[in-house]
Amino acid sequence: MEKKKNIFKDLSSISVKDKTEKKGKFSYLSWATAWSMIKNEYPNAQRKVYESEHTGLNFFTDGKSAYVKVGIIINDMEHIDYLPVMDYRNNSIPIEKVSSMDVNTAIQRSTAKAIAMHGLGLSLWIGEDTISVVKAPQPVSKTPTPKVSKKITLDIGDANWSKVLNYIGSNKELGLPKIVKNLEAKYNIKAVVKKELSKAIK
Repeated sequence: MEKKKNIFKDLSSISVKDKTEKKGKFSYLSWATAWSMIKNEYPNAQRKVYESEHTGLNFFTDGKSAYVKVGIIINDMEHIDYLPVMDYRNNSIPIEKVSSMDVNTAIQRSTAKAIAMHGLGLSLWIGEDTISVVKAPQPVSKTPTPKVSKKITLDIGDANWSKVLNYIGSNKELGLPKIVKNLEAKYNIKAVVKKELSKAIK
């Protein structure tokens, strides 16, 4: 009985080192190069781009974002890859902003990943799923980043004025300095407003 060829072992042993391209600090194998290499080894290899049975389109959606589904078949063995339709930062594109070019780019990238699942160029994808989770430590800045104030400016007679007066009425025993300090956690209080607050305490 003839021993069946181990496709994964065969393809994973092929070096792609001199075929890769650079994107930032990462190396990748273009879909066209991967497809050419795999067809040289297995001329019967086929690609299947799946279409949604509901829309007939070559992508799928959950109503918020989109993804593509691509299968590579070699000797009746299919490996399928699912890939989100992403922007250049690898963030999912909202469905209302997805273009045909975005879908095409996702299909080609998914093709390379499905080929890699058969073994060709798989080493290039190792660790890819941790890139967005594990980031290089950022240098600690000696100068603290100034915090943007989100305080509300308190004005006499505005929508918050009655709330502040009620607070003062219930906490007169704290004294003006303490009351002002507490209020300044939420409000920007001008000098003229502080004078009015002091009147409210008396």
